[in-house]
Amino acid sequence: MLEDKVRWNERHITKPISGNVAKIVEKYTSMATVGDALDIAAGVGRNTHFLAEKGFMVDAIDYSDYALSQIKNMATINKIEADLDTYKIKFNAYNLIVNCNFLERRHFPQIKEALKEGGLLIYETFIVTHGEGYHQPSNLDFVLRKNELLHAFIGLNIIYYEERDEVNLQGEKVKVASLVARKA
Repeated sequence: MLEDKVRWNERHITKPISGNVAKIVEKYTSMATVGDALDIAAGVGRNTHFLAEKGFMVDAIDYSDYALSQIKNMATINKIEADLDTYKIKFNAYNLIVNCNFLERRHFPQIKEALKEGGLLIYETFIVTHGEGYHQPSNLDFVLRKNELLHAFIGLNIIYYEERDEVNLQGEKVKVASLVARKA
């Protein structure tokens, strides 16, 4: 939907996200076999650039053409402008898949199928919260329920899973789920 593209472009322009790699990506990327990687909802490339510097050939997918324009033009980065509501992830294509701060539940089975044997998944996004002091998302369809991420990737070998309080990139208190898992 064109409205989504306009909304994401506006968000990236008016509320730019820090250029720092996600801590979970920085911590666990070394567990992946260097090869092909997918950065889902890559935004301006904070994780994409890190992965490329580590030697990965990165498919950076995002719907925002503005965000993708902020990603460096490098031979090791393939920018893919696509609506993530309808995009189909390539089958058996990636040694590493990274998904941070984005949720599209229909991707769960596609992510499992897109990982090569031994491939690593690093996934971190928001959980619904209750109580004062937490940032409340406007649409609960875009936040996980408690333990949902863990259950979505049963069948992969779970290396790390945690649900915790965090401060988001805009400085708001949120709850996040973090998962690192390997395809056997």
